[in-house]
Amino acid sequence: MSIVLLRHGETALNAARVLQPADTPLGPRGLAQARAAAACLGQRRLAAIVSSDLPRAWQTAVALADATGLPITAEPLLQERNFGTLRGRPYDTLGFDPLLMDAAPPEGESMAAFCARVARAFRGVVARRTGLDGDVVVVTHGLVIGVMLGQHATLAAGTALPGRIGNASISVLAARPPHRVTLLDDVRHLHGIVADDPESLSGG
Repeated sequence: MSIVLLRHGETALNAARVLQPADTPLGPRGLAQARAAAACLGQRRLAAIVSSDLPRAWQTAVALADATGLPITAEPLLQERNFGTLRGRPYDTLGFDPLLMDAAPPEGESMAAFCARVARAFRGVVARRTGLDGDVVVVTHGLVIGVMLGQHATLAAGTALPGRIGNASISVLAARPPHRVTLLDDVRHLHGIVADDPESLSGG
């Protein structure tokens, strides 16, 4: 059985390329994306849903819970990196890439602190998966998924970590070390007007 990483659906601020305040909800297309992802994942044998408690992730998890009847466990360690006073500002006007900055923004979180938090979250997911008869779905954020895939999983030879994790994308990795990735940033379940916008912001 596997660990499934599901990024939340699109928000209006994703589409506008703005670093998001914590309380940002899904937009209409994001809600439709969440339902499409839920329909896709409903075909798998699922045992648990663990979600970031931020609204955009939680609403995505609710769509999956509604489709499967599974409860959701809230995990604050799965929150997106805290960009402090940069939240609410347009990404393209900053003059630097905050998603890659090592230092902590004012009132925010350094890269080292963020990666350490994601490591704790990942260990918790692996521990939760032990003994379950089915997949654990982790509903979280683009930068969190990037760290989990880049630092805690093993990609197939010749495969690079994508520079952007798509809204409502699905990645699957083995529950046991070395956590080999069998599906990476897959958005094939999104079609037409709910298709992922490659220009929207992934992270923040």
